[in-house]
Amino acid sequence: MSKWIEEELEPGLRAFYGLKKVLNSCQSKWQSVDVVDLECFGRTLMIDGLIQSCQIDEHVYHESLVHPAMLTHACPKSVYIGGGGEGSTAREVLRHASVEKCVMVDIDGDVVRFCKDALPENAEAFADPRLELVIDDAKAVLEKGGTYDVIIMDLDDPLEGGPCYQLYTTEFYQMIKSKLNPGGVFVTQSGQAGSKRHHLVWSPVHSTLRTVFPSVRSYNQAIYSFMDEWGWNIAFLDAAMGTLLTEEQVNQRISERIKGELKFLDGESYRGLFCLSKAHRETLAKETRVLSTEKGTYATMHSQGLCIAES
Repeated sequence: MSKWIEEELEPGLRAFYGLKKVLNSCQSKWQSVDVVDLECFGRTLMIDGLIQSCQIDEHVYHESLVHPAMLTHACPKSVYIGGGGEGSTAREVLRHASVEKCVMVDIDGDVVRFCKDALPENAEAFADPRLELVIDDAKAVLEKGGTYDVIIMDLDDPLEGGPCYQLYTTEFYQMIKSKLNPGGVFVTQSGQAGSKRHHLVWSPVHSTLRTVFPSVRSYNQAIYSFMDEWGWNIAFLDAAMGTLLTEEQVNQRISERIKGELKFLDGESYRGLFCLSKAHRETLAKETRVLSTEKGTYATMHSQGLCIAES
């Protein structure tokens, strides 16, 4: 008898994954947390029934999230990560030789504990003396703390009824801006960015950031295990930094700054991240929504569920 995990990707669309083993499973204070081995994706972190990170392709997501911001900055020494409990974002940040301090704040200690035990590829990052790991609210810690060269938000999606929808708003981004050092860079994951659903979160986050920062760029990349393209938005304190690096500049900075070989990102793929389709560019150009806690305007994605079936 085979066991399958069923994930509802959106209303009317479900996917089934062959389940080899459940390593850890709990209902934390904040969410349901599962670490499983899937036949198609390998070791997988699932939060509230949604795939968050799979060994087969998490490097595509995390290299896309981290390195465009880090490579654009002249010399990133201090980095703040909001979320990122599995440790992969911190792993990519700490590959940069210039980094002296990386503060990672995740609200769910169960996620961090599970991933420390189950993801050996991140063991070196968790043991790195430059990493300061804090189990707390990412917004509250950042408000009370110092300033940083690069701030990375690897938060949960803004799901209906979830804890993160307020962290995709003007008020939050204004606070982020105040916590960046001169020449600072901010990047946030921004949800699904494929042809059908890029207007839900990705484009309004871009529109919102543009009211706060002088230069903002959106980008996306297909993530196989997410069954869609995924989106990010990157914002710069210095408007001139919004100009894309050349392929040669990216390759040179990777060679000079980063320990080890990246699996996904190089100069050519970096440029490809920002080559948006005509439809995506039109959506960004027409987007007028500005997300605000004060005004009660939010962007949310459909809140899905998970079940385990046998066949």
